[in-house]
Amino acid sequence: MDKRSKIILGLFLAVLIGIVVTEIVRPKPLNWRPSYTSSDKIPFGCYVLFNELPNLFPEQKIHTTSESLYNILAERDSIIASNYLLINDFLDLDKQETHKLLQYVHDGNDTFIAASNFGTYLADTLNIEVETQYSIQEDTVLTYLTNNSFSKQNYPLKRGVYNTHFTSVDTLNTTVLGYITFKSEQGTLSSGSNERTKGTNFVKVRFGKGHFYLNSTPQAFTNYYMLKGNKDYVANAFSYLKDLDVYWDNYKKSGRVVIDSPMRFILNQVSLRWAYYLGMVGLLIFVIFKAKREQRIIPVIKPLENSSIEFAKTVGGLYYEHRDYTDLIFKKINFFLEHLRSNYHLNTETINEKTATVLSARSDKPLSEVKDLLDMIVLLKNKKNHSEQDVIHLNKKLNQFKK
Repeated sequence: MDKRSKIILGLFLAVLIGIVVTEIVRPKPLNWRPSYTSSDKIPFGCYVLFNELPNLFPEQKIHTTSESLYNILAERDSIIASNYLLINDFLDLDKQETHKLLQYVHDGNDTFIAASNFGTYLADTLNIEVETQYSIQEDTVLTYLTNNSFSKQNYPLKRGVYNTHFTSVDTLNTTVLGYITFKSEQGTLSSGSNERTKGTNFVKVRFGKGHFYLNSTPQAFTNYYMLKGNKDYVANAFSYLKDLDVYWDNYKKSGRVVIDSPMRFILNQVSLRWAYYLGMVGLLIFVIFKAKREQRIIPVIKPLENSSIEFAKTVGGLYYEHRDYTDLIFKKINFFLEHLRSNYHLNTETINEKTATVLSARSDKPLSEVKDLLDMIVLLKNKKNHSEQDVIHLNKKLNQFKK
């Protein structure tokens, strides 16, 4: 790599490192999305409120619920009275959940709901209507409570808060507990006008033996406004509730983490979850021990080649090219006689009738065949010149004997 290429590469790496460091050190942008969960510390989470509940309800149990209120209310001890807190930007309860919540309040319990929409079924049953007016300009909204004990202190809300108020309530069963004031449309269009309109944003609705406390400004209960000095408004709003155990709903939340995995059902069931974990641990143990006990792959070793056959072919080819049949016949006879001495323990110095008889008995060959072979050997040994046919006949006789 030349000097110029090294300089370019160094500059590229320096820029890349600079970008990475900048991304790491720079402050993350603030997340303004609505969450309302007890664990979120973002502006519109409810971490501060949830941790203040033990102070707002001293010596009372705080139950955090992470499943549908239908299941919670169906499984709870109905003898013990309690409060149920539902805080979210909007509330959407189905028929079964609404019926269960109405029954819960009818039995003498209280429910506090802070939302900009209370769902069709609940709103119809309680005869309430809510309206939200959105404005392009961000204007400060003022909220205050009607009770003289709270000195009619105003609590300003600006960021992320809209003009949400009740437009219709059941006057026979409803008590107004708080208002929200906002700049009217006429005041918004008229430059410099401070004309404000008042709307109801906090009511108490009697239902059976219990009460619904409905607040249409849920943003007032978030981290941002609790730390901005709105904690007194929240404490005063909750003061209407009895000093009883509290159920904090952490299920009907915009910021709730929803698991779409197919394993969700298994992990939500205690028995299935433990079976899954045990199965995974058992599989891991099996893999570890199986890997240790598994024998290494044995390499394939090629057997040594039988070079004697190649050698014989080479020697045979040489003899065939030189046409030295006599020498070839003598060598084949000598090899055969050595074979007889080694395998049949014969004395081959003299070949006679006795040699043929002993060889026939030891080799289990017919005497006539053995005599023909030995006669040919004696004949060829005494012959001075040999032909190709002599080699062929001798080779046939030898191969026939060795079969």
